[in-house]
Amino acid sequence: MVLDNLGQSLKNTLSKITSALFVDETLINELVKDIQKALLQSDVNVKLVFELTKKIKERAIKEETPGGLSKKEWLVKIVYDELVYFLGQEEATIDISKPSVTIMLVGLFGNGKTTTAGKLAKYFQKRGHKIALLSTDTWRPAAFSQLEQLGKKLNIPVYGNPKEKDPVKIYKSVEAELNKADVVIVDTAGRDALSDELIKELQRLNGAVNPQHTYLVISADLGQAAEQQARAFHDSCKVDGVIITKMEGTAKGGGALIACAVTGAKVIFMGVGEKLDDLEKFKPANFVGRLLGMGDLDALLEKAKEAITEEEAQDLSKKLLKGEFNLVDLYDQMQAMKKMGPLSKVMEMIPGMGQLKLPKEFLAGQEGKIDTWKHVMDSCTKAELEDPDIIDAGRVERIAKGSGTSTGQVRELLKQHRQSKKMIKMFKGSSPKNMEKMMKKMQGGLAGTKFG
Repeated sequence: MVLDNLGQSLKNTLSKITSALFVDETLINELVKDIQKALLQSDVNVKLVFELTKKIKERAIKEETPGGLSKKEWLVKIVYDELVYFLGQEEATIDISKPSVTIMLVGLFGNGKTTTAGKLAKYFQKRGHKIALLSTDTWRPAAFSQLEQLGKKLNIPVYGNPKEKDPVKIYKSVEAELNKADVVIVDTAGRDALSDELIKELQRLNGAVNPQHTYLVISADLGQAAEQQARAFHDSCKVDGVIITKMEGTAKGGGALIACAVTGAKVIFMGVGEKLDDLEKFKPANFVGRLLGMGDLDALLEKAKEAITEEEAQDLSKKLLKGEFNLVDLYDQMQAMKKMGPLSKVMEMIPGMGQLKLPKEFLAGQEGKIDTWKHVMDSCTKAELEDPDIIDAGRVERIAKGSGTSTGQVRELLKQHRQSKKMIKMFKGSSPKNMEKMMKKMQGGLAGTKFG
């Protein structure tokens, strides 16, 4: 998970509230100390940490608990609200309403600008836009070829000229072609530090390109030091957004997120892995929800849309309404889950599931079962796939031998099918009101805590 340590620390802190007999100043002081410790361990600036926890404490002691909420629920909501406010409150918008929109990426060496250019290209490509990539990095010898390889993976054109040393000339030579794209992503050169030379180069390029958005790409492992870099780029290059990379690999990500939030240049995206799909839109409220174990339904639905087409979803819905759900449907469902990413990441998006302390080994084991079950299904007859209820002990033996699996693994698949079918029957025929009640139960999260 992104910010695994910080998230677990905050969840442990909030669990103290839900398990406490009553809310008093002693509990509030303990809560504040735990939050301070969790944020400082994530390399958040000390001054900012004390400002945040002071607000939480003041609100918890002075404000009256609104009707309809218990004191515990209100205390949790205060923590949630203040963390959201701390991280920028509203999500940053991306204006791509013009016929051709240009996004320029800036930053220092080693922060992942080129990889991020590829991730951004895929992000907009998945949303139906025609993309073009441009390399203007004349400093790093492999920059153009790296971007070219990413473009080939995505079947997106990559423009540039590794022999030309003037980035403005590179842009001018392909400007007409770039204007044919819906979204143009410009990868620029970096340096070891924000020198006068780099500032002049970026300002010249900015004048020629006239991008709609200029995003600073910065590494999460900078922690609170990200503030200084974000401010410097913001002042010299008019940065209107930040993309934080390597969020999955450092404990300092919280520090980097908050450091950027206080500069006024909002965080737009987070890089959460090495694959081209590992780029997430940053939404403060949703992000805090995941940190505290409340889930992120927006991100979950986004992943689901990418994993299964509307036609496939409608086809499955028709089957479910008829009460049909066979082994093939189960496999398709599991494959869709697999496409959504690692099970651990999917779990943290489901309201309430983020609080379950499931071992990573367990989640990894669940992912491995999909491949085993495929082997089992390959050894089933058409009749068995369509009606698993006919599979008796003799058939289990035959299927296990044919698939190279154990009878236990075959029975486990059948059990999973029965459980899934049972859950579907619970939803089948439910009125909109009943469905809403069930969703509220799922979203209950922290022992019935209400939000919003």
